[in-house]
Order: sequence, then structure tokens, then C-alpha cells
Amino acid sequence: MSDRDSRINRPEEVVGDTYLPEEGRTATSIAAIYVLTELASRKRLIGCVTGAAILIGFACSLALPNEYTAMTRIMPPRQTESTTSLLNSMPGVGSLGDVAAGGLSLKDPNAIYIGLLRSRPVADAIIARFNLRLSYHAKDMTAARRLLDDATRLSSEKSGLISISATDRDKSRAAAIANAYPEELRSLSRRISVTEASKRRLFFEEQLKDAKNDLASAESALQIVEQNKGLLHLDAQSGMIIEGLASVRVQIAAKQVELEALRSYSTEHNPDLQLGEQELSALQGEAARMEQHDNASDFSELGIKDVPKEGKDYVRALQDVQYRQAFFDLMLKQYEAARLDEAKEAAVIQVVEPAIEPDRRSSPKRMTIMIVSTVLGLLTGCLLARFLNWAEQELATPEGARALHSLKRAFTREHLRPLSESATD
Repeated sequence: MSDRDSRINRPEEVVGDTYLPEEGRTATSIAAIYVLTELASRKRLIGCVTGAAILIGFACSLALPNEYTAMTRIMPPRQTESTTSLLNSMPGVGSLGDVAAGGLSLKDPNAIYIGLLRSRPVADAIIARFNLRLSYHAKDMTAARRLLDDATRLSSEKSGLISISATDRDKSRAAAIANAYPEELRSLSRRISVTEASKRRLFFEEQLKDAKNDLASAESALQIVEQNKGLLHLDAQSGMIIEGLASVRVQIAAKQVELEALRSYSTEHNPDLQLGEQELSALQGEAARMEQHDNASDFSELGIKDVPKEGKDYVRALQDVQYRQAFFDLMLKQYEAARLDEAKEAAVIQVVEPAIEPDRRSSPKRMTIMIVSTVLGLLTGCLLARFLNWAEQELATPEGARALHSLKRAFTREHLRPLSESATD
């Protein structure tokens, strides 16, 4: 006979990994029967307590006001890259465009819109629109905002949509509040977009004016050189040197703008800032080498001094004009991007599923309240029955009787002491 068959044929009960003998199983059964007998002897008490709990739960479910929840779903707009694409179209200044795009990138693009929906301007607009301070019986705006926040639920779904749920005692007002959130979000995003674009436009407008004046000055200097020395025709080698140096100087200007942007929101210990400073130093060294090198054996190392002597002044003036022109083009593209952003309407926030008046209430859930109250009443009745049976058993013993008698005497003594003191007075 196998070990498994021997275990099955034993008069034992398996509890976990422990085998209880027949005597232990009998004692457990007797104890369970004893408890059930005690509860059965107090079935009237248990029934009364359970019934009272059911009545209390039913009364509470009727006393609680009906509340309705309406929900709308919106699809937030995706970030446009108009400014970034203009920056990246400029050769050698892609890093500046990356900085502009990197400052706006988010792991969850819906997070910024949920933050705007939770903002104080949106809450105040909705409270004033529906007179919620009076409806909520709030003593001030802070309490009204807190109650509105408790009645509203905002969540970002896996599909990329944002769900807005509003709960109110009035089903029509619940749907209206839910539909008001996208409208207020459009208004707020429009104000923020115009304000930010206006600041950028004004900044680049000033930069554009300075770049235009510098370009005009450089062209005037070139004209003076031409008038003094005559118009020179440079060979292809000299033209490449001029273009190369102008390109490096434009990269230096773009890198300086990038570093100023990084310093505005980071410290000197920022790795990106330190790397940018190293790149700026390398570009400045390259420009210095191109300006000072002379008699190079390698064409890739040719510099301004390798240009014929009679054309050096003309080359420098022409190189300055090309640099000023490239920088002017960069500022012009930035200005046009900011001006278009300012004129552009606020980002379109599409309502995928507008809120409608709910057919059913969301709370109170009367069936849940009844089930919970019934279970709690039954447990309370059983515990009370067990306590009363235990008390009767303890009082039936001599020790219990003496303890009860002592308790009565102590209580009587403490109760009669104030009477005796008042009679003495």
C-alpha cells in the first residue's frame, strides 16, 4: 500500500501540513456545534439587532440626496513644431531648435492640460458661471474651489484622451459643468498662448532691429572699402574661406543664444550648459584659427591670412557682411515664427464625447448600503449573543457571583456617598 493510500485510509483530518487525529476533529466539531447552539438560543436578539441595522441603513439610504455624474472626453492638441522646424532649417543651428523643443517636451503630454483644468482660473470661471458658491453653501471661494475639486474627477486614459467627470445633485447641471471644462480650457490656453507668443515677438523684434542696423553698418563699411580700393574679384579659394568663417561665426552666435537660454532655468553645474560652453570654446578657437592662419600646406587649414595681401581688407569687410546677413536671417525667422504664433488661434481642443444628462444616479448606492448594514448587524448580533452567554456562564460560578456582589456594593457605596455628604451639610 502506498503512502498516499495509507493517508487516505487513516481516520485523520488534514489541516495544512498537519494531520489531526479523530479526537481533535471531534473536539472541533463539538466546539462548532456549541457555538451554533449558543447563537440559536439568542436568535431573537440576533434578529432584532440585524433588523435594527437594516432599518438604520435603509433610513440612511433614503436620507442621502441623489447625485448624478456626467462625463465628457476630450482629445488635447498635439504640440506644433512651427518654430522648431524654422530653426532646424537653418544650417548649423539645429541645437538651438532642439533647446526650444526640449523645453516643451513632456513624458505625458496630457499632464499639462490636466494641470490647466485644475488651475484656479478655470475653477473660478466655472464657480462664477454656475453660481456654485451659493449651490454648495460655501462661505468663501476657497471652500467653493475645494468642493468643486471634490465633485470633479480628471484622468488621462491610455488611449490618449482626457476624461472629465462632474458630480452634482442636479443632473442637468452636472452635464453643464462637465461640458464647461473644455470651454474654459480653450479660453485659458488662448490667453496663455497669446501672452507667451507676444513676449517672444517683442524680444525678437528688438533683436531684429539690432541685427538690421549691424547689417547696414557692415554694408556701408564694405562700400567704403570698395570705393577706396576698387571692386575686387576673389578667386574660388578666397570665397570658400570667407563663407567658412561666416558660417563658424553664425554658429558661435547661435551657441551663445542657446547658452543664455540654458542659464535662464539651470545652474552652472548643468551638464548641458558645461557641454555647450566647451562647444562654444571650440568654435571660437576655430574662428581664431581661420582668421590668423597663414601659408597653410593643407587646403582645409586655410585662413584669412592666406588671402592675397591686397584683398585682405575687402575680404574682412565682405566676411563681416555675410556674417551679419546670416545672423539677420536667423533673427528674421525667429520673429516670423513668433508673429505667426501670436496671430494663430488657440490650439483646438476637440470634444470627442460631450457630456449628457445621466439616466441613473451615481450615489447613493442603496443596495450596497443595505448589504453592508445587514452584514454589520448580523455580526454585531452574534458578538452580542456570545458576550451575553459568556457573562451568564461567568456569573453562574461562585467566583463570578462574588465579583458581581462586590461590584454592586462598590457601586452602591459610591452612589450613596454624595447623599450622605449632602445630609451632613
